[in-house]
Amino acid sequence: MSEVVAGVDVGGTNTKVVLATPALEVIDRIDLPTPAHAGGAAIVTAALGAVTDLLDRHGASVTGVGVGAAGVVDASTGTVLVTGNSFTGWAGYGVTDAVTSALGVPATLDNDVNAFLLGEVAAGAVAGEPDVLGMTLGTGVGGALVLGGSLFAGPRGAAGEIGHVPGFGDAVCTCGQVGHLETIAGARGIADRYAERTGRRVTVREVADAARAGDPAAAAVFETAGWGLARAALLTAGILDVTTIVIGGGIARSWDLLEPAISAAIALEPPVSGAPIRLALSSLGSDAVALGAAAQVRDLVLGSAPAR
Repeated sequence: MSEVVAGVDVGGTNTKVVLATPALEVIDRIDLPTPAHAGGAAIVTAALGAVTDLLDRHGASVTGVGVGAAGVVDASTGTVLVTGNSFTGWAGYGVTDAVTSALGVPATLDNDVNAFLLGEVAAGAVAGEPDVLGMTLGTGVGGALVLGGSLFAGPRGAAGEIGHVPGFGDAVCTCGQVGHLETIAGARGIADRYAERTGRRVTVREVADAARAGDPAAAAVFETAGWGLARAALLTAGILDVTTIVIGGGIARSWDLLEPAISAAIALEPPVSGAPIRLALSSLGSDAVALGAAAQVRDLVLGSAPAR
C-alpha cells in the first residue's frame, strides 16, 4: 500500500484513530479508551500504538499524523493549553513534538471543533464550500469558522465560539457567564430547561423521545434550542455573510426535532443579503474530527488536496 495519513480524535472518554488515503478515503479505524488521567505521554502513546497497529495491518507508511483534541490548544506550537477536569496532565503537553519524536513524521494539533469543521469541508457534508460556520452540539456548543477556504481562528483563537455568545436567556453557562447559546442548545442546557419545566431530571435522549411522543414541555425545549441555533446562523450571516452551516455532535442526532425549528425561525427573519441559509447535518459522524485532523496534516505535508 502507498503512503497514508493518520488522524487522531482525543476525547475525554474515547480516542478514535483513522488511517486514510491522501484523498481522505478511510482505510481503517480503531476506537480505544483514552487514558485521560494518566498524563499527556500516556494519551499520545496509546493513540500512536493504534496508529502503528493500523499501519502494520495494512502494510502502509504514514506521511503525517493530525490530532484533534478537546480543550484549548496552541496550533502553532502543537501544545494543549487548557482542558476540562476530565483530563489530568494533558494541559501543557507538547503533542506534535511527541508524535514527531516517536514516528519521525510531521504532526499537527487543533481543537476538536476546528478539526470537525475541517473534516466536513474536506470530505463531508459541506465538501468544497469556502465559507462555513461549524457547530458541534454536545455537552456544550462548540463553533468554528472556515473563511475563504481556510480555518479562521481569529487573533486570540476564539473565532467562531458561537456557543458562548450571550442573549439567550438568563441561565448560568458552564463557563460561569449568563445567557449563552450553550444554555439552551447544549445537552446540559436542554436537560436543565426540561427539568425547569417539569421538575424531572432526565437525559437528553429521554427528552428527545418525550418530544417525539408528544410531550409539549420536551417539544418546547427543542424548539427553543432550534430558535437559538437559528439566531447563531443569522448572526453569522449578518456579520460575516456566511450562510452555510454544518452541525454535528450528539444532539444533532435529534435533527428531526431541531431542523424544523431552525428553519422556521430563519424563515421569519431571513438574512439581509437575501441569500438562503444552507443547513447541513454532519455526514462524517464520529469520523469527522479524526478525518479533519488527517486533512490538516495532509495539507501540511502535500501542500494541497490531491485529485481524487
